[in-house]
Amino acid sequence: MDKKSTDSLVVMTELVFPNDTNNFGNLMGGRLMYWMDIAAAMSSMKHSGLPAVTASVDNISFENPIKIGNVVHIQAHVTRAFTTSMEIHITVWGEDVLKRYKYKSNEAYYTFVAMDIETGKPTKINQLIPETEEEIRLYDGALRRRQLRLILGGKMKPQDAEELKALFTS
Repeated sequence: MDKKSTDSLVVMTELVFPNDTNNFGNLMGGRLMYWMDIAAAMSSMKHSGLPAVTASVDNISFENPIKIGNVVHIQAHVTRAFTTSMEIHITVWGEDVLKRYKYKSNEAYYTFVAMDIETGKPTKINQLIPETEEEIRLYDGALRRRQLRLILGGKMKPQDAEELKALFTS
């Protein structure tokens, strides 16, 4: 049964405590990446109905630090499902509750692979049906991002990346 992107939506909220921060009072990047990985795992499991493991994490750029005492909102949803893998888009927002404003911290794409419970091997999953303009944009871009990941990981030759070639040729 194919699923919608909204079926996989996960919103995770955390409060930044002193043990989560570096010497500057900012949330440590590693802690945030840990929380992002958990959100992506939950999203992938909601889509596939199976346990899933992290296969890759795309570039994570930190736009704005999240300070001690601020709230972290992590939003994750599947953007596209392939045969056994799923791309999950994650957006992170910081919120200063006392000053009453939210700000974007970062975003990233994670790839998870669904695993068969009996064999522990990758297994086929439901496809994704994008609905909104934004979901369609993310869905369409997912194939190009996947091909780039495969090339960088040495699993695809650049000349075989048809979607990427289309960006540079007419």
